[in-house]
Amino acid sequence: MKPVINEFPSADGLWSGIRLATDANVEGAIVVAQGAIRWVGARSALPAEFAGLSQHDGGGALVTPGLVDCHTHLVYGGQRANEFAMRLAGASYEEVAKAGGGIVSSVRATREADEDTLFAQAASRLEQLLADGVCAIEIKSGYGLSLEHERKQLRVARRLGEAYGVTVRTTFLGAHALPPEYAGRANGSGDYIDLVCNEMLPALAAEGLVDAVDVFCERIAFSLAETEQVFKAAKALGLPVKLHAEQLSDMGGAALAARYGALSCDHIEHLSAEGIEAMRRSGTVAVLLPGAYYTLRDTHLPPVAALRAAGVPMAVSTDHNPGTSPALSLLLMVNMACTLFRLTVPEALDGVTVHAARALGLHDTHGAIAPGMPANFVLWNVREAAELAYWFGQQPVRAVVRQGRIAIGGNA
Repeated sequence: MKPVINEFPSADGLWSGIRLATDANVEGAIVVAQGAIRWVGARSALPAEFAGLSQHDGGGALVTPGLVDCHTHLVYGGQRANEFAMRLAGASYEEVAKAGGGIVSSVRATREADEDTLFAQAASRLEQLLADGVCAIEIKSGYGLSLEHERKQLRVARRLGEAYGVTVRTTFLGAHALPPEYAGRANGSGDYIDLVCNEMLPALAAEGLVDAVDVFCERIAFSLAETEQVFKAAKALGLPVKLHAEQLSDMGGAALAARYGALSCDHIEHLSAEGIEAMRRSGTVAVLLPGAYYTLRDTHLPPVAALRAAGVPMAVSTDHNPGTSPALSLLLMVNMACTLFRLTVPEALDGVTVHAARALGLHDTHGAIAPGMPANFVLWNVREAAELAYWFGQQPVRAVVRQGRIAIGGNA
């Protein structure tokens, strides 16, 4: 597929006839120049110097920052609908994994697929997320579990960003599961973590394929000691860390991640008070993943009230993956975060904009509409912001400005 970003028209000019989500009762205006926000505010306060710019009529649409999907596993081979059926029949997450399913089944399919096949499959998924107003997305590796195949996943992630003109942050998740060739081997887990730290991560980082490093710290994955080994390797390379933390049990992973200044801790259904305090001190974002909670029919809610009380920023993401969250709508996750986790509408919308951007280290360029920032914003055919959490199944996007270009809709 050839790149499409240069085919999108420029968003430069005056965007009027819009209502900013920060004050939907007042007509707003946004000035875009050379792909960046030059001015934003009430239309009545527009400086005279901008009055003669080319016009983009928003038709009364509500405007928010472009959405940010800060936790996805978008690039993989195959699908795992059969495991969904197994869980419905009573199998647990751990039982599915022990039966040869789970992450390792996606590893087999991903290894068998070539790069172009993975790109085509992931592109179809990405297009659905972009139609929901996503302007930045994280894409993890972790279904290759060898240097060759982790590289393949990360190369596809980079290609997707280039082809669609969307900001892609790549995360190396080599420590996602134990590869099948290490299963049953004496010290197999330790040997594999040595490979991750000493060979895979340095090589991929040197190739410019890694923006951050993640680990699945859990009983069925990797221990605290193994997690810290990966974090030390990331730190030595100057890479930020993230963590799949406290999803199935309280492993103390969040506190460890916070000690390493982690960008985010994700899932966190079993997060302890000590973990919350550590995250508060480090400024680590709590990423809530209601799609996985829903798909796994979990009943152990993340400690939202305690996170709120501590002032820990909460992001919301799809966690798109083939096994436990085959979600392709970030707006649906906004609804689920409100209905399942009891976030307020402002919290949920901040969770897919400003806090999600912070969870990726993108807070200087995404998650807000402010002078000097790249133009990433969405026009919605709704009257009030609460509708973005209220509806599910609706596609209310009127226009999307992504990286200073009109990627969807727009009236000049």
